[in-house]
Amino acid sequence: MKDVNFLFDYIIEFIQSLVTLFYNITVNLGFPNYGIAIILFTLVIKALLFPLTAKQMKSMKAMKELSPKLKALQEKYKNNKEAQQKAVSNLYKETGINPLAGCLPLLLQMPILSGMFYALRNYSYVSHPGFLWINNLSESDHLYILPILAALTTYLSSQSMTTDASNKQNKMMLLAMPFFIGYMTLNFPAGLGLYWVVSNLVQIIQQRLLQKS
Repeated sequence: MKDVNFLFDYIIEFIQSLVTLFYNITVNLGFPNYGIAIILFTLVIKALLFPLTAKQMKSMKAMKELSPKLKALQEKYKNNKEAQQKAVSNLYKETGINPLAGCLPLLLQMPILSGMFYALRNYSYVSHPGFLWINNLSESDHLYILPILAALTTYLSSQSMTTDASNKQNKMMLLAMPFFIGYMTLNFPAGLGLYWVVSNLVQIIQQRLLQKS
């Protein structure tokens, strides 16, 4: 357990050092700003994670296209669960689709995402802590713009990642998750909210590009 905590603390410190590195870049360029540093940091992280995002999107798209056939099988064998499971399993084998493939990239990203959460939540801004309308990135957004943007971009991003938007549980998640993220961002430091909004915007752009390709 101590080894796990040590590793996680190391990830947090490494992420904080990267934010500082990007801040120093803005200093050298003549416009020291932690907000820009967080944006640059987010863009680099999303670019590095893009292969995982692409794999996840590919799996999600395949599951979305397979959804009507799965519903038909569930309806056909609704009174025989054993036959239903066998038919669904055979369908996955025939199409070569793994229903868990979309979860694996997300699981691989979780340590990084968790590390970024704690790194930015506890980050110490040495100077120039303001960004646009935000007086201090270590404090919450007093105008509530970031929480609204966080909720909106989370909804748009989640909508593209949902395999079956007509499912009641998926509908509930599509509505509940943005409200949850928006509410959490109300109390979190604005720096973390900024990261979340930029990350969602990049995610939406990546999704659109992958869908077109």
